[in-house]
Amino acid sequence: MDWQNVPTPDEIIDVGKKKLSDYWKWIPTVIIVLFILASLRGLIYSIGPDEVGVIQRFGKFIGLSSPGLHAKIPFGIDKVTPIKVEKVFKEEFGFKTVEPGVKTRYSSGNYQDESLMLTGDLNILDVRWIVQFKIKDPVKLLFATRHPEDNIHDISEVVMRRFVGDYSVDEVLTTKREEIDDLAQQEIQRILDSYNVGVHIVTVKLLDVNPPEAVKSAFNEVNEAKQEKEKMINQAWEAYNKVIPKAKGTAEKTIREAEGYAMDKINRSKGESARFLATLEEYKKAPDITKKRLYLETLTQVLPNAKEKYIIDSQQKSILPLLDINKKGGR
Repeated sequence: MDWQNVPTPDEIIDVGKKKLSDYWKWIPTVIIVLFILASLRGLIYSIGPDEVGVIQRFGKFIGLSSPGLHAKIPFGIDKVTPIKVEKVFKEEFGFKTVEPGVKTRYSSGNYQDESLMLTGDLNILDVRWIVQFKIKDPVKLLFATRHPEDNIHDISEVVMRRFVGDYSVDEVLTTKREEIDDLAQQEIQRILDSYNVGVHIVTVKLLDVNPPEAVKSAFNEVNEAKQEKEKMINQAWEAYNKVIPKAKGTAEKTIREAEGYAMDKINRSKGESARFLATLEEYKKAPDITKKRLYLETLTQVLPNAKEKYIIDSQQKSILPLLDINKKGGR
């Protein structure tokens, strides 16, 4: 090793100072480049197709920006907040979705503090529902209230508790669910509008309504008893509808037949009476002719029913010689 060519410490320090001075020459350039990049990044911003940009200058609202690329004053002078106005947001009550999809996963937490409700007939139900909403006024959403999501959640819970308390447990479980959905949606929207929250309630939907686990078995027994009662009532009505209408029909038929029979007899009697009176009048005018006509009319009715006919002389003393006693039939 050539010890004569080894640099001394002073020489090493001089070389280091020279290189460091070369680096310091580039620092202003690097700072300027970084400043330009930062300016460009703060100058250009993008708004998505389903968004609206809320522009603030020194914290004061100055306008809205449409979807696309836009420029603004950088360095914190202008601030743009993108708000999704086409997306449908959802608030869940009584449950929480962890991962939506084909096999949705739900949180295993206990949310009964917001789902247990008292009905109008003093029964307890575990009510789970959702509220879907869209943002209709981004300015009100950002500046009119401090925590809009909390407002939506709290107001929805209060309104749902009030309407569930107006109905019986059977109505909430079966017949009045859609009515509760509609009324709750209208009331939530009315209250949110009064608070200037700036959202539109799309739908309110009761998803699952059940008795609490502690009383579910007793509740099911009561429902089974009610169903059995309804079954027996329906069977009784079925038997009633089979027997009573038939009896009413038979009675109506008998009454109509009796009325028809009475009307026939009355009409026949009136006809006979009128015919007799007419015959009497004719008899008074010509007794012999009328008597003979009646005699002949009677014979025309009687003779066709006679099996054997014997025509004898009015001077005949006896008809025995004319009768064949052993004859069994014939004419």
